[in-house]
Amino acid sequence: MHLLEQRLEEVALALHLEEGKLLAEARGEVQKSLNIMEFTAGEGRRMGGQTVPSEMSNTFCYTIKQPLGVVGLITPWNFPVAIPIWKMAPALIAGNTIVLKPASNTPWTAALIAEIFHEAGFPPGVVNMVLGPGSSVGDEIVNNPKVRALSFTGSNQVGQDLYKQGAARGVKVQCEMGGKNPIVVLEDADLDLAVEATVQGAFGSTGQRCTATSRAIIIDSVADEFVRKLVARTKDYQAGRDLGPVVDTAQLREVLEAIEQAKKDGAKCLSGGKRADDGDLTKGFYVEPTLFDHVDPKSHLALEEVFGPVLAILRVKDLDEALEVANSVRYGLSSSIYSKDSNRIFKFLDRIETGITHVNSPTMGGEAQLPFGGVKDTGVGAREQGAVAIDFFTELKTVYIDYTGQKRDSKIY
Repeated sequence: MHLLEQRLEEVALALHLEEGKLLAEARGEVQKSLNIMEFTAGEGRRMGGQTVPSEMSNTFCYTIKQPLGVVGLITPWNFPVAIPIWKMAPALIAGNTIVLKPASNTPWTAALIAEIFHEAGFPPGVVNMVLGPGSSVGDEIVNNPKVRALSFTGSNQVGQDLYKQGAARGVKVQCEMGGKNPIVVLEDADLDLAVEATVQGAFGSTGQRCTATSRAIIIDSVADEFVRKLVARTKDYQAGRDLGPVVDTAQLREVLEAIEQAKKDGAKCLSGGKRADDGDLTKGFYVEPTLFDHVDPKSHLALEEVFGPVLAILRVKDLDEALEVANSVRYGLSSSIYSKDSNRIFKFLDRIETGITHVNSPTMGGEAQLPFGGVKDTGVGAREQGAVAIDFFTELKTVYIDYTGQKRDSKIY
C-alpha cells in the first residue's frame, strides 16, 4: 500500500494517458485503490469463522475459512487500477495465488500494479499477470484445471459465457457486468441538488463506469423545471476540460451509434448529440455531453447500456410509475432517489431492484468497507469489496470435535 501511495502521481499519470480519465479523476481512482488495500489488509486479522453450539454433548463446533488455491482475475479497461486491486487484495489476503488478465487496451497501468505488488515482496508465483486477448489468454484462465475460482468484471456477453464455462468445471465464478442506473426525482426534491448529482453521474468518468447515471426518471410536475436547470448545467460541462475522451475508436463508434438510434426512435436531443468538433478536440475520441428528453421507456436508449456521456430523461406521473420504469431493465446495479418524503423514500428502497441504492446522493461510487455489486443481469456470484469480499475467495469448512472420544449413538446423526 505504501509503495502505491509513494507512486500515486506516476500511476495516476499513466492512467490519465492510457485510459483517458481526467488527471483529477485518475488521482481519485488511485486513492480509492489505496482505501481498498488499507481496509482489506485489516481483514486478514478478522478472517475468522464462528463457534456454534452443538446439539450433542461434549462436542465443540466451529467454522474456518480456507484459501481456494489459484484464482483467475479478468478485469476491464474503465477502472484499470481500482478493479484489479479490489479483486487482488481479498484474494491474496485469503491466502490464494492469482493470475490477473487485464484489458488489452490498458496494459501499462496493469504492469505498474503488478510491479508494485512484486516490489512489496510477494514470493515468485503468487502474483502473476498475463496480457493478451480474451479469446486465447482469457479462455486458458477460464478452462485451466488449476484455476479454482474466476472473478470477472466486464460485458454481459463475455461474463455470461465465462459463467457457463466455469459452471461446467464446477468452480466458483463471480461476474460483475452491465448497469443502466436510474436517478429518480420526485416533486418535493431539491432540484438543484438533483441536477448536480445527475450531471456528475452521467458525465463523470465520461459515463464509462458501471454505476454511471444513465436514466433520469422525473415526475411530470417538476420535469420542465428540472430539464431547464439540467440543460443549463450541462452547457457548462465542456469536453476536454470537464469530460475526458472515450477509451478508443470501438467505444466511440458504439456511443455515436446509440445517439443516432435515439434520434431515430424520436427522443428529443437537448444538448450535445455528436462527436466534439471544436479545435484540437477533433483529434481525440471526445463526445459532447448529451441529453435526450421524452425518451420512450421501451427504446434502446432507455433499456441498454451506452457506456458514454449520454443521459436518457424519462417523464412519469408518480412514484409507482417511476419504480415500474426504473425496474423495467435487465440490469440492477445502482440507483438513486431525490426526495424529502421518508415514506416514499422507504417505499422506493423496498421496491427498487438494484444491489446498491442512494438517497439524495448520486448513483455512482462506493466505499471500500461496503459491499459492491448488483442483481438481475448485472451480477452473479458474490459481492465484491467490504468484509464480504473474502467470502468468494475462500471455502468454508465446518469442524466437529468430540473431546470425549467415546462411541456415539448413530441415531443422533
